[in-house]
Amino acid sequence: MKDRTIYKRDGKKRIMQHYDRYVNSFDFGVERIFVETSYGKTHVLVAGPPEGKPVFIFQGGNCINPMTLSWFLPLMGHYRVYAPDTIGHPGFSDENRISAKDDSFARWTKELMEHFHVERSAFVGPSYGGGIILRLAAFMPDKIDCAVLVSPAGITLGSKVRMMGEILLPLVMYQMTSSPRHLDRIADTMSQSSMKEVDKNVIGDVFTYLRLEQDMPKLTTKEELKHFNAPVLIIAGEKDIFFPEDRLRIRAQEIIPNLIECKSYVMGHFPSEEHLVKINQDIEEFLHKYY
Repeated sequence: MKDRTIYKRDGKKRIMQHYDRYVNSFDFGVERIFVETSYGKTHVLVAGPPEGKPVFIFQGGNCINPMTLSWFLPLMGHYRVYAPDTIGHPGFSDENRISAKDDSFARWTKELMEHFHVERSAFVGPSYGGGIILRLAAFMPDKIDCAVLVSPAGITLGSKVRMMGEILLPLVMYQMTSSPRHLDRIADTMSQSSMKEVDKNVIGDVFTYLRLEQDMPKLTTKEELKHFNAPVLIIAGEKDIFFPEDRLRIRAQEIIPNLIECKSYVMGHFPSEEHLVKINQDIEEFLHKYY
């Protein structure tokens, strides 16, 4: 029997409308493919030249896939990009949740790779998506040629007191009142006041109509990554309330064997358009050198 729906009221319809509008805004062709896995049906966005090297991009948590995929649009010019809707998160994949504490996400990823006949790949993951990559690195490190983790979950956490005061409290108030003031406060904290209005509208509906995934990916240990030797680039925000750069850098250097660089920008968890230009330059330079 399937788990209860992750959506409230007519939320699924509203959030899928956001999803489709985002996909339709892209100025390149996007294939939408459903893949049957042992964890459930998975919807995958596929773009870029078929002859390009594969890059898997995992979405941020409690977010729609094309929103975080839009952060990395320059990659579509050279690479064959596979961007799955994470099962149990808003999107067109099945709604049952996968544990981010064990090897489940690694096995799910392996099944997706097998469907597309990809033996090894580069991986890019923002936030929760970075945590998924670290689960793969822990259990199936041979699948990863190189990895880019952007403000990733799964390494360390920011101040829980600050998160409660600046995210959780206004979130509760927004869910109770639907006041734009509370949504603005959350968006400004997450993005250093740079979040696009379209994205603010999406997260407002996510907060209103989604039973949020509250479990972060497991914090990765040095022991788990002892067999993981692929090159890794981390990009972090100095003002990121969830995974601040100072804590992230220290812990990443302790646990990731082949951490090439940890780049930081004065940005929040959501990068601005200006920061995305620099981030994509960083990623393309890294992939050109190590992939």
